[in-house]
Amino acid sequence: MNRRCLPLSGFVACCGLAGCVSSFPVDDPNRAAFYDGVETRLLDDDLVNFHVQMTGMATRADVEDYAKCAAAQYALIRGYGFARHVRTNVQEEGGVWRGDAVYTISPALPRGLQTLDAEVVAAACAEQGIPTV
Repeated sequence: MNRRCLPLSGFVACCGLAGCVSSFPVDDPNRAAFYDGVETRLLDDDLVNFHVQMTGMATRADVEDYAKCAAAQYALIRGYGFARHVRTNVQEEGGVWRGDAVYTISPALPRGLQTLDAEVVAAACAEQGIPTV
């Protein structure tokens, strides 16, 4: 069942964004994996924590991509063009995959190796059917 939940608290720049996206299947018809939700917490002005969840035949890479897509869209929502990956922890238990990712967001290309052009990444996520915040 494809359905979206509206953000729980709306967009509040100071407090972050909490929301969910439920039951979006991975874009491969041979796999049964679902995007079960994203929770976003603003840790500091430019530091954001993303908790994502997937079920079914997901992989570690699927969970990491889901968090990356959420980070890219969040950067765009905040009016920034870039994000930099800080860390992602992934755990699986009983077919439920959870990711805990941290990204910095910025208006200019940040220093570091794991940077994202938010517009390019968000467009690729849309093409691949990966939901965002």
